[in-house]
Amino acid sequence: MSGRRKFIKKTTLGTIGLGSVFSSLSATEYRLKNIPQSKPVKKPVVISTWKHGLAANAEAWKQLKQGTRALDAIVAGVGVSEADPNVRSVGYGGLPDREGKVTLDACIMDKNSNCGSVSFLQGIKHPIAVAQKVLEKTPHVMLTGEGALQFALEQGFKEENLLTEKSKQSWEKWLEKSKYRPVINIENHDTISMLVLDEEGNLSGGCTTSGAAWKMHGRVGDSPIIGAGLFLDNEVGAAAATGLGEAVIRTAGSAMVVELMRQGKSPFEACKTIVERIYNKHKNHKDMAYLQVGFIAINKNGEHAGYSVRPGFNYAVCDDEQGNRMESAQAKVKKSN
Repeated sequence: MSGRRKFIKKTTLGTIGLGSVFSSLSATEYRLKNIPQSKPVKKPVVISTWKHGLAANAEAWKQLKQGTRALDAIVAGVGVSEADPNVRSVGYGGLPDREGKVTLDACIMDKNSNCGSVSFLQGIKHPIAVAQKVLEKTPHVMLTGEGALQFALEQGFKEENLLTEKSKQSWEKWLEKSKYRPVINIENHDTISMLVLDEEGNLSGGCTTSGAAWKMHGRVGDSPIIGAGLFLDNEVGAAAATGLGEAVIRTAGSAMVVELMRQGKSPFEACKTIVERIYNKHKNHKDMAYLQVGFIAINKNGEHAGYSVRPGFNYAVCDDEQGNRMESAQAKVKKSN
């Protein structure tokens, strides 16, 4: 028998054999038997940036366990930090800009990729709640400045002075030299970002901040920008950023982390890759002297991670297995300046 005939015969027999497999097994049974399955899903999971994330996680977790939907749990959770005058990088008591005004940014995103955002908002303690109203009550994604304030007041929010005496004193001391140079892992504790994988396996996220201390009046960072400070795709995973917002904006940081998870990278690998990209792009940049950026990420299996440019970045994680605790992120640079 010629080589060609042998090949045709073997191919035909192989096809018959494969057909007999499918005749004895349903498509689902064949998939379960022959195709490796993904890892078991761990849910719910709440993850948020920095030590003040512990209190935020605790409130969000309580809300989730009471049956509250994830978006409302995020608003309640990060709202704890927004209302705490001792958390001086978020909401009430946040450090002001160089003119002594506390200006706030926030965004929120749900499992269906619906988004709401506010930037350069003054006088409203809970910008994350206003961002949620933008998502739910308007056809827009972002409102800013006076327009955001007007909308908040129309929605029943109360305008109040957010500059505490402690933050005012810090600003007055800064005025003595009026030198703007962020301090790594001190002033750059400028955000609380929270990601939630709920009981149904759906993702949501939120981010809220008073921004960099002593910034120019009108400056907006990455935190209210979908794709920079926060991004999620409910088929893949979610990511959020903290640190020098300008560097995150330049690289569409959180969106890139999620895209790498789509391509098969773990949350750790995705965060590490984008942090290294940011580091390399800023090697000769004026911001390099105080560059600090960190990401948190979670995928649909509940796997999570964080990674940062420099040491000092940590994040809070809450799940059924280990409860609410802090985890330290690995860093690109091994020693902080």
